[in-house]
Amino acid sequence: MALTYIGEQFTIYIGSIFLILGIVGDGINIFVFSSVRSYRTTPCTFYFLIGSIFNSLYIIINLPIRIISAIYQIHLTRNSISWCRAHAFLIGLLGLTSFTCSCLATIDQFFITSRSVYLRRCSNIKWARRIVFIVIIVWCFHGIPIFWFYNIPPVTDRCKSANIIYATYITIYILVFLFAIPVLIMVIFGWLTYRNIRQIKSLVRQYVDRQLARMTLIQVLLVVISITPFGINSAYGLITSKINKDKDRRLKESFATTIFILISYFYYVVCLFIICHLLKKVFL
Repeated sequence: MALTYIGEQFTIYIGSIFLILGIVGDGINIFVFSSVRSYRTTPCTFYFLIGSIFNSLYIIINLPIRIISAIYQIHLTRNSISWCRAHAFLIGLLGLTSFTCSCLATIDQFFITSRSVYLRRCSNIKWARRIVFIVIIVWCFHGIPIFWFYNIPPVTDRCKSANIIYATYITIYILVFLFAIPVLIMVIFGWLTYRNIRQIKSLVRQYVDRQLARMTLIQVLLVVISITPFGINSAYGLITSKINKDKDRRLKESFATTIFILISYFYYVVCLFIICHLLKKVFL
């Protein structure tokens, strides 16, 4: 019970701090990127603008529910099947779109720092808008099965998939789409961007300076720090899902999951705030 109480306190206080910082930070990013025309017409910053919008929605929809549950023991997603499904759908859509935008921004940084004229031309605002539109549509379709398979079983009283196969897929997709692929893409293209910058002498002509190298490295570092523990915990949960666990072990695993989930919010709260601060030096 002590671990449960500690986990609740972490959720209340750290969650509240992340909620405030996230709303303020993403709000500033949205204001700056939507009010400066050069930001809206640059693919990299356009991706960050969309990412900021989806990050803020992710935080607003998810964190207050966790905080309220920890304070009043009122689990909103367990009282309504409609909200259970809608919440799961929105969290998946917002989280996946946010990560995709970060990956696209990292890839775009590689394009604009390349010596190849062809690759630099791939950084195009028209294509960026089309890609973002397609990404949102794809992730919307990806979440549709939630409205069929998610339910609130009376035995567990938790909002989750009532279909065993889909429940297994959810864990796998978390590992693949929310952990493995984003981290791999950002690490690879972050390193390629850094290598391009080191090879380019006239950085001014490429609309970047050494701040871009710092931005890329910080972005990759933040993703690895905030997402890796959650991904490892998800992998552990999948591997040990068939093992019979005693109450003490379940409490410890639940506490660890709470901590790793809070750490994952570090990405939504801090990542874009720091990156956007560096981008001002790049484009202004």
